[in-house]
Amino acid sequence: MMARKPQGSVEPRPDRRWAVQTDGTQRADSLHDRKSEALKRARELAENKATELVIEDERGRTVGKDSQGNDPRGIKG
Repeated sequence: MMARKPQGSVEPRPDRRWAVQTDGTQRADSLHDRKSEALKRARELAENKATELVIEDERGRTVGKDSQGNDPRGIKG
């Protein structure tokens, strides 16, 4: 079994802000008033750390994933 790729996420907070969170951390990397701002920062971090980005909606459901760095699958695109 291959090790799971580290993940970062964009997730909603109860105060209606958006958190950029990295696996295994207690605190958010950053908090944003707009989801678009959080996505921009999360993509920068994911690219720098070569991690997968998981994007959640307002209800906390996963609505997308964005892989950064080396993707071991042989899928073009």
